Amino acid sequence: MKNYKNETEKNLESAFAGESMANRKYLYFAKLCRVLGNEEVAQLFELTAHQETSHAFAHLELMYPQNLTVEQILEIAIEGELYETNHMYPEFEATARKEGHLDAVSEFQEQAKESAEHAEIFVKAAKRFKALKGVEAQHAARYQRALEALQS
Repeated sequence: MKNYKNETEKNLESAFAGESMANRKYLYFAKLCRVLGNEEVAQLFELTAHQETSHAFAHLELMYPQNLTVEQILEIAIEGELYETNHMYPEFEATARKEGHLDAVSEFQEQAKESAEHAEIFVKAAKRFKALKGVEAQHAARYQRALEALQS
């Protein structure tokens, strides 16, 4: 579980979660309205969903400063996916199993597996980025030496 520095940080995360949930819910409602033949209401839900995204992004900008490095961003993503894989979904699965909601058990197992896959993708990206960063540093040093040779 995340350790919050203060109540505002906790509230920003809760507000972000609420806005994000509203976005997804409204997109789903738009899909249902479209299936039910009401394009006008579907479009209303989609418009509102996009506004909810703007709200969520405003919260994220306060939660994660724009001066983060790529390495930090990947680490945050890896941490989140591993939390879902190792803690959140297994706990949700256990509760669903206990309550006899086997459809939810299956859903939680599937999502835990996908979260593990996402974490692995981010881990590989972090390794590639680190390797590329080293290669770029070598190129930069070589170019610097070439420039210095030309200047002498």
